[in-house]
Amino acid sequence: MTKPFTILAGAAGGVIAAGPAMAASGPFFSLHNTDFIVLLAFLLFVGILVYFKVPAVIGNLLDKRSEGIRADLDEARRLREEAQEIYANYERRQREVKVQADEIVANAKREAELQAAKAKDDLAASIDRRLKAAQDQIASAEADAVRAVRDRAVAAAVAATGELLGQQVASGSRSAGIDDAIADVARKLN
Repeated sequence: MTKPFTILAGAAGGVIAAGPAMAASGPFFSLHNTDFIVLLAFLLFVGILVYFKVPAVIGNLLDKRSEGIRADLDEARRLREEAQEIYANYERRQREVKVQADEIVANAKREAELQAAKAKDDLAASIDRRLKAAQDQIASAEADAVRAVRDRAVAAAVAATGELLGQQVASGSRSAGIDDAIADVARKLN
């Protein structure tokens, strides 16, 4: 054999020889041997535990504990799945809201463009109405000015004619026909 194996075998033999039975003095199965007393106390303790079914109680407690842990894990899984569903619903709703917001913005832009076009058309119509009203006022003012000029011209012509006729004919010898003709010309010109 090799030297390391020999040392190992010797050490193992020494450990076995130095066990608890060899540490105490005297016979092992004696009440004076503390190792035997400790062994008896341990066996008595284990017997009492078995008699009062402590291992079963401990096993039941451990089973209940494991069932509680299993229930907690199941609850945690269920809550996790529920949270994932809620998160998925939230993301879906967020996408839907984003689509709706985009639609609202697009509709608002279309409405704004339509309102702007309508306002532009209304403004153009208003400007056209005002221009037409201004042109009508200008035409009316022109007609009034022409009529006023014509009335003055007629009045001046009648006055000039009356004056000329008055100079040609003596004031007492004017005939009624001339007066009627002047009045008729004045009526036709107005």
